[in-house]
Amino acid sequence: MSKKQGLNPYLPSWEYIPDGEPYVFNGRVYIYGSHDRFNGHVFCLNDYACWSAPVDDLADWRYEGEIYAKTDDPLNPDGSMCLYAPDVTVGPDGRYYLYYVLDKVPVVSVAVCDTPAGKYQFYGYVKYADGTRLGEREGDQPQFDPGVLTEGDVTYLYTGFCSVGDKSRKGAMATVLGPDMLTIVEEPVFVLPSEPYSKGSGFEGHEFFEAPSIRKKGDLYYLIYSSVAMHELCYATSSSPTGGFQYQGVIISNSDLHIDSYKPANQPMYYGGNNHGSIVEINDKWYIFYHRHTNGTAFCRQGCLEPITFQENGTIPQVEMTSCGPNGGPLVGFGEYPAYLACNLFYKDQAIYTGGFGAGVWMDSRFPKVTQDGKDGDEEVGYIANLTDSATAGFKYFDCKGVKKISINVRGYSQGSFQVKTTWDGPVLAEIPVGFTNVWKEYSTELDLPDGVHAIYLTFTGMGSASLASFTLA
Repeated sequence: MSKKQGLNPYLPSWEYIPDGEPYVFNGRVYIYGSHDRFNGHVFCLNDYACWSAPVDDLADWRYEGEIYAKTDDPLNPDGSMCLYAPDVTVGPDGRYYLYYVLDKVPVVSVAVCDTPAGKYQFYGYVKYADGTRLGEREGDQPQFDPGVLTEGDVTYLYTGFCSVGDKSRKGAMATVLGPDMLTIVEEPVFVLPSEPYSKGSGFEGHEFFEAPSIRKKGDLYYLIYSSVAMHELCYATSSSPTGGFQYQGVIISNSDLHIDSYKPANQPMYYGGNNHGSIVEINDKWYIFYHRHTNGTAFCRQGCLEPITFQENGTIPQVEMTSCGPNGGPLVGFGEYPAYLACNLFYKDQAIYTGGFGAGVWMDSRFPKVTQDGKDGDEEVGYIANLTDSATAGFKYFDCKGVKKISINVRGYSQGSFQVKTTWDGPVLAEIPVGFTNVWKEYSTELDLPDGVHAIYLTFTGMGSASLASFTLA
């Protein structure tokens, strides 16, 4: 392989940046998001960090460093509040403005920088003309998950968080800011309905929950958001940035629900949870950035991306989760691949949510999970743990030619075998017996794989619990 391939997750396996907002600035793609901590006990424990890649190589991501610390906000000098999902826009003065909300206050904070990924400095709070902060005036709804788009001298700010059944929250809000990037010139209006207010809206079943993100393509505004189902990123479109949004569909689900091309539409293929991301055009191609859950919890999320297409009427068909999204096509069907690239991960007790996320249960020891050794920040390559009987890891897709052998790296207190398949429910093409081992050990078997583009599914059958570090096609 002369050039590094693009993989999902697209950042190193030890990096946990969810809620991704991608932008192209000066020939590079920059990703802004919150920053989870490995083994963290809540969301977004770390400071904001930024990564970037050249527009012509989505495999070559560079760490830009920490761009903003949670203690940089005057409301948070002791760091007791977390930095939730941010967004960035370029102001009329050419500077870069970072919008975010701390996790215990209802206001929107803003920081500014002269470059896309330098050290941002606190700038102020979004406010009405009289100085009252948005979110603190009587009758205001709490602000959450800011998404921003600047056109000329005005910036459109989208915010909101609305749980099912909460009649105090009416939906996603749009607020128009003036050229100082702080002062409101048009007060908030509701643009997407919450669940209690959705009857007859066309949003039923996919009402606004959180994570509004705004993009413009041609004459249409695309408002991407996380629905009350949480695992899906939906979108609505309008010819106006402040009203008239019509529900259009789901772009991606981090459980792969609704996709019926390779399995039943209502069958989850990964343990999902909340979702947050957006679309962006990179080198004349469009992508959806989203996140997946790891470590058997809701609090260790990793960024992924997939190519998307627009139909003539402006709609976006839902896309699958894959291991090869940044690559623009299948991966080379030979060589070693780390197990953390699994885009499907399940066992006989299927579930849509990581550890019963929707019921407020944050962990389920039954489920296989992507994890890592060491502590947060240790550059330890991820692997899959807790592969018990029937647990399956799926990797998509590979362009295979002349594959005659497969090897796996396994450790754990387990006795059984790994079945090799090219579909999740297809025939077993090979079996690889494995045994008890406290260190990573390689096991191999012959595999006569027909030439072509295939998925690789590895299913453990037996007793105990195995961990999978990698597999090799040869």
